[in-house]
Amino acid sequence: MSRKSRSMRNRFVQVASDALDANPRVAVVLADISTDRFVANGAVARHPDRIINVGIREQLMVSAAAGMALEGMRPIAHSFAPFLVERAFEQVKLDFSHQGVGGILVSAGASYDTPGYGRTHQGMGDVALLATLPGWRITIPGHADEVEEALVEAIKSDEPVYIRLSDQVNAGPVSSGPGLATVRAGSPGAVTVIAVGPMLDPVMEALSGSDATILYTSTVRPFDGPGLRAAVRCPKVVLVEPYLEGTSAGEVSSALSDRAHRLLSIGVPRGEHRHYGTPAEHAQAYGLDAPGLRRRIASWLGPYT
Repeated sequence: MSRKSRSMRNRFVQVASDALDANPRVAVVLADISTDRFVANGAVARHPDRIINVGIREQLMVSAAAGMALEGMRPIAHSFAPFLVERAFEQVKLDFSHQGVGGILVSAGASYDTPGYGRTHQGMGDVALLATLPGWRITIPGHADEVEEALVEAIKSDEPVYIRLSDQVNAGPVSSGPGLATVRAGSPGAVTVIAVGPMLDPVMEALSGSDATILYTSTVRPFDGPGLRAAVRCPKVVLVEPYLEGTSAGEVSSALSDRAHRLLSIGVPRGEHRHYGTPAEHAQAYGLDAPGLRRRIASWLGPYT
């Protein structure tokens, strides 16, 4: 497994394995998912007492990780997004948040990376659900380098952190830190488009040749309200997220609450798409590919430009 692999999940496994080697507080709790990768790179053999596979018992995985946090460890719990967040949400809410301890949740699969497995493996609502809990840092990397940066920083802290991995990867990383970065500056009257994580490349392609200010962030909680206020120069804002549509709309509106503005939220719609296909076909069906984004943004702007 290459340290510089473009695969977010491979990079996560390597960085977590390095952290196990360097930091005796770190532990990894798994529910079968990615166990083979920790075996393949020798991490399980080196740290059999700090890589715990509980089997397909995701609620137990989260509770065990929280128990480790209560004992002063820095646990990392990892599985597919719907298993880690939706299935085990009560344990996340009570065993981490209610107990006032931090840990690191790292999901794979994103919204529809594995549509062939059906709805059970699709996790569009994970970020919206976790955002109901106070104090969680929620990171949506767009590149494997950003995964490494986010995980290294998370291990240094004691706060609750969620890192969402995806098979969809931008061509290159963006150093936005915890805030918004300006990727492209438009004219004073240009629409401002916020691209979250792996949506940056589709947004850039969709708006190629258009007058738009494009902002990027991989951290949606806490949301960089001051950064948005500083960047927005006209009242038209588009938010593009790779999960449930409207998840961060309230954060954007709150940041601009004293300014007249119009907001278009784009993401995975609430209606269930009852087909298998490929991730690219799902993105097309949801209008989250470049042509779909271009059509929707142009239609929204049309009467007002």
